[in-house]
Amino acid sequence: MTLPKNDTENPEFSYELKISEERIAVLIGEKGETKKEIEALTKTLINVSKDGDVTITGKDALLLYTAQDIVKAIARGFNPKIALLLLKADYTLEIIKLKDFAGKEKGDLIRVRGRVIGKEGRSRAEIERLTDTHVSVYGKTVAIIGETTDVFNAIHAVTMLLKGSMHRSAYGFLERKKKDQVLR
Repeated sequence: MTLPKNDTENPEFSYELKISEERIAVLIGEKGETKKEIEALTKTLINVSKDGDVTITGKDALLLYTAQDIVKAIARGFNPKIALLLLKADYTLEIIKLKDFAGKEKGDLIRVRGRVIGKEGRSRAEIERLTDTHVSVYGKTVAIIGETTDVFNAIHAVTMLLKGSMHRSAYGFLERKKKDQVLR
């Protein structure tokens, strides 16, 4: 985050990040609607280059940080409507790097991605169901959006799978956590 020194009464903050070229159209949306909606809801200005360089500027540091998370979520494969859930005070975005769990062999990254996704997407869907979160496996990351406690539980289950635990062990962990939440 940078802070220009030109206006101490109303400082303007900015974030710069890079998104893949294939996600630029999703961020901008049809006729620029998605970008305009994010800008309006976060009181920011978003500039996107053809190469995927994104600059977000604004005067409210918290809204600016939220806008950055929304852009990151879209860049990590989420539908913009799901990414906009980050506007809720108790929602968060967490990103797990798959390379931290993959070995050096050529197929290791594909194997760990497959463990999280599961056959026909069932593992990812089960984690989402048991945690009330949204999970995106995109590129070399797993991204999770949801309420903070639910995201923490989803991260734990995904990490279990990435470390080689059986799927039923990860689901069992989530079922116990969900039962604990219901009892509270």
